[in-house]
Amino acid sequence: MDIEQRGLFFEEFQTGDRYLHRPGRTVTEADNVLFTTLTMNTQSLHLDAAFSATQPFGQRLINSMFTLSTLVGSSVAQLTQGTLVANLGFGDISFPAPLFIGDTMYSQTELENKRLSASRPGQGIVTLRHTALNQHGEVVATATRSALVWCEGSRP
Repeated sequence: MDIEQRGLFFEEFQTGDRYLHRPGRTVTEADNVLFTTLTMNTQSLHLDAAFSATQPFGQRLINSMFTLSTLVGSSVAQLTQGTLVANLGFGDISFPAPLFIGDTMYSQTELENKRLSASRPGQGIVTLRHTALNQHGEVVATATRSALVWCEGSRP
């Protein structure tokens, strides 16, 4: 028997369910420097340890776009791997606390809403609320994502 690893079809999402994405991800200096330079972000708070030491947090900050990307990426295997048609948009993105080199990020997602697509038969729209926490349980990022997913039996 072949068993395919996949995310959830529209019908499998239940409003209010919370998905804990594991394992966590310990963020390294290499992660931060590579992501920051790949995206051409020259912010000294990410790259310059001496400068960052003189700033309010006293050390380099993890690039917030890395934090957001990792937060959403950590949900893929459990929620949307092979069942996603398209991301429709992101909103309500916030970074209430910093993430630092050496921190471990844990993420979770709550299904806020779902509805069948009015214009795309066999597909539905889910609204996902992603939250990232550090190893101390402090929220370091939140984002809401709207995604178009396949209904069961409709995926080509």
